[in-house]
Amino acid sequence: MRILKLLNNKYFSIIFFLIFSSAAMADEKPVDIWNIDKKKIEEISSNDNNSKKDKNEKKLDNNIYSTQPIKQLKEIQFDENLNTKDFKIIGLFDPEDYDLDIHMWSNSDGDQLKNIFSKLLKLNLSNDASEILNISILTNSYMPKKNISEQEFLKFKSDWLIKNGDLDLIEEYIIKNEIFNTSSKLSRYLVDYYLSNAEINKSCEIFSKNSKPINDDYLAKFNIYCLLWSNKKDEAQLVYDLKKETGFNDKYFDEKINYLFGYTSKIKQDVSEKSILDFHLAHQTDPEFKFEPKDKTKKIIWKYLSSSNLLTSFKDIETSELDKISTIEKAVHNKNYPEKDLYELYKRFQFNINQLLNAKIIYKSLSSIEARALIYQKILLESQMIEKLELLKILKNSFANENKENAFDIELKKFLKDIDIDDIPSNLTSFYLENMVKDKKINKKIKFNNEIIHQSKLINYFNGDFSKNKIEKDINNFLKKVKKNKKYSLSKKDIILIESLKSDGIKIDKKYDNLYMINSSEIPTDLQVIINNNEKGAALLRIAEVIGQDDLERIDEDTIYFIIATLNELNIDIIRNKILLKVLPLKV
Repeated sequence: MRILKLLNNKYFSIIFFLIFSSAAMADEKPVDIWNIDKKKIEEISSNDNNSKKDKNEKKLDNNIYSTQPIKQLKEIQFDENLNTKDFKIIGLFDPEDYDLDIHMWSNSDGDQLKNIFSKLLKLNLSNDASEILNISILTNSYMPKKNISEQEFLKFKSDWLIKNGDLDLIEEYIIKNEIFNTSSKLSRYLVDYYLSNAEINKSCEIFSKNSKPINDDYLAKFNIYCLLWSNKKDEAQLVYDLKKETGFNDKYFDEKINYLFGYTSKIKQDVSEKSILDFHLAHQTDPEFKFEPKDKTKKIIWKYLSSSNLLTSFKDIETSELDKISTIEKAVHNKNYPEKDLYELYKRFQFNINQLLNAKIIYKSLSSIEARALIYQKILLESQMIEKLELLKILKNSFANENKENAFDIELKKFLKDIDIDDIPSNLTSFYLENMVKDKKINKKIKFNNEIIHQSKLINYFNGDFSKNKIEKDINNFLKKVKKNKKYSLSKKDIILIESLKSDGIKIDKKYDNLYMINSSEIPTDLQVIINNNEKGAALLRIAEVIGQDDLERIDEDTIYFIIATLNELNIDIIRNKILLKVLPLKV
């Protein structure tokens, strides 16, 4: 009876379809409006192509591909005339916002791209490198075709977005490009993440923004649950019935969802850890839900338990239950259990005076958990700064030896905060600096030094604060002073500024050319090949790889030189300017 109303609607639709079809068959065949003289089309097309040919040749000098061989240029122009259905443009950013274009991948070899992709995914990229990588893969453009499939290219985008973990960016990318269903791995990551944080409302909002049918079984199940959770029972039932008609079969889901529909009153109290949705359904269908996580329990399940206040309190754990404490340590390491609770648990261990006085020796004879509890209690009692630092290092290393180093993170920083770096002995300085709280980046004020080219007000040109005429006059006057001052020799950063100005068409007198020598071989060979082929997308990938985990301000001048030289040659000025304004000026 529960779907009688829905079936009536279906039967009405079928009858309407049959009536409409019969009426259409009774009509005469439609006139073929495309049945015209093909020779005329060919003549018109030929004339149009000849007239366009002359125009294209005249525009060649102004085209961004003017550095390419004529043959390559014609191939690209031919592609532009193909049916747009043959191409897919999936991205977020307007190419013009970064001096890029929709053909930024057209000349790239997929084998080379896959090699760079694999390296990038293994690196913990800095914010600077991540920003450049985001621009390269999320700018609206045609996908590369040579030696790489569309699926492979999109997979890299998804893998990177998951690794980067910017949820807002992921959601915008999925919704704007309407790829909720086709990029199921990325979509699943997004809805699972919100669910693991006990934010079911955010998970279900994603489904409400999707307008296309969902083919992926997991996402389809999630969607049915969300419709039911949103009190759209009839719609949830319809979607569920249609899914079952396609042959969908999941006994665990069927049992849980029918219970939530209210069609069954008895249910097995079994818990599946196969997915976070399955786990959540077990929680929602069991009023007395309890679950004891194990070492092998997935991180996302731990996160769900923590977010939903389902973890066993440390107060309920005995100090003799070392296996449970070990599990908690791993959970703390993965940021799924409060660090403060672990150390409250350590305080409950009982040690005698002798053990506490000789903790640095005694701990070696204890189990690892008991040893950490002993060292922690000794740290709380120790008043000597150097002794405390040594104990802190022992405790940190003890966690690190079992791949749990993040379990002593917040608590460690609290201790280090009270220690003055000037009082720390040299053998413990590196330990202090590696673990001390790093201040958040502050936008420092630029300090100009008009005695040095790359620190002078000339850098304001890259911020759009100089007219072309003014910058030409000022740079030439500066170089005139430099030529007279034999004590001043141009630094690499000075040369970077000058070459960037010349790249923008700023005229610098030739008489100053002898002030410095340019070594074109400083650009790596593979990157120079990329430049020669006008592969803007691949160039940005390589630059992100070169920057790696470093901040731009910490990269050596030689590396900055060939990064800027690359961007100059490819006329990617907007990104270049951002980098220059980070690495050139003196900041206070």
